[in-house]
Amino acid sequence: MLDVQHLDLKYGQSQILFQISLQAETGKITAVMGNNGVGKTSLLKAISGRHPVSAGSVTVDSRPVQLTSAFHAARAGIAYVPQGREVFAMMTVLENLETGFACLPKTEHQIPDYVFDLFPVLRDMQTRRGGDLSGGQQQQLAIARALITKPKVLLLDEPTEGIQPNVIQQIGAALETLRDEGQMAIVLVEQNADFAYRIADTFTVVEQGKVKRTAAKQDYTKDALMADLAL
Repeated sequence: MLDVQHLDLKYGQSQILFQISLQAETGKITAVMGNNGVGKTSLLKAISGRHPVSAGSVTVDSRPVQLTSAFHAARAGIAYVPQGREVFAMMTVLENLETGFACLPKTEHQIPDYVFDLFPVLRDMQTRRGGDLSGGQQQQLAIARALITKPKVLLLDEPTEGIQPNVIQQIGAALETLRDEGQMAIVLVEQNADFAYRIADTFTVVEQGKVKRTAAKQDYTKDALMADLAL
């Protein structure tokens, strides 16, 4: 379980996040929703150790996470799939996947079969360069690379952005499979409200750097979500 408590984040003199608290349960998908510029990406960067926080704490399975670097967060079990994917264009698919070994002991440097089971297209493209893949294939590669780290928490920032509908369905199915296996908490930042509402179990709506609402799906209609997003 991921537990974020009273998180503040600043860029220079500008405060972006204000006392953000968020819980994401293992075996569930938590959607972080909100309009552009409200701090959703900053929140994921803070949890993943990519940006220092001014206050607050993060724990994974009740163990404090040292947020001083992305490496420490990864060692604590947090994997981050950033907006824009950050695939290494000149490296092969296999080499991109192998970069996920960095936070694992050398005895665990093996790509699990389930990665290719979730994203079969990558199995046949292992020798192709990352930059030669389509946007949808790069997104699948970015998620697969995160899974190499065997995370307890998987953070995804806009995984459907610019992706064709059939690949969105494949990504959704993969996330549902991971959720149903019950081994990790999944946190999804997503502008595609239809996609998010379909696969998420709980919702945290962020507005101007603060939590506006936290709700379980069974208590939260899609119309209520759209109203909160002012769409």
